[in-house]
Amino acid sequence: MRLFRRKRRPGNGDRARTQLDTSHLEEFVRTRIGVEAYVEPQTTVTETTVILIASDGEWTRRRIDAPDAAYRLGQRLGIPVYDVARVGYPQRKRDYDARQRVKRTRE
Repeated sequence: MRLFRRKRRPGNGDRARTQLDTSHLEEFVRTRIGVEAYVEPQTTVTETTVILIASDGEWTRRRIDAPDAAYRLGQRLGIPVYDVARVGYPQRKRDYDARQRVKRTRE
């Protein structure tokens, strides 16, 4: 039974998605101050991702091909890149998430 073993087939959709992900990350860096990148390792549920966190804690996450690709992106964009498994998430991200939870409960 192949219900839980579906594999993605590589194709043009993956390339377009990767370009959309990259352009989103570039736009985030261009429009925010003090952005840092954190590489999240692949798990059984998710692919390798990179999370960009601005100085105010606002963040965005996108899929990336490999950790090396995240480091190359960071070098190209001039932002520091960290391994989240080693350094963890910065406190400003947790503070931002807490502020967003409060904001949602008030609405």
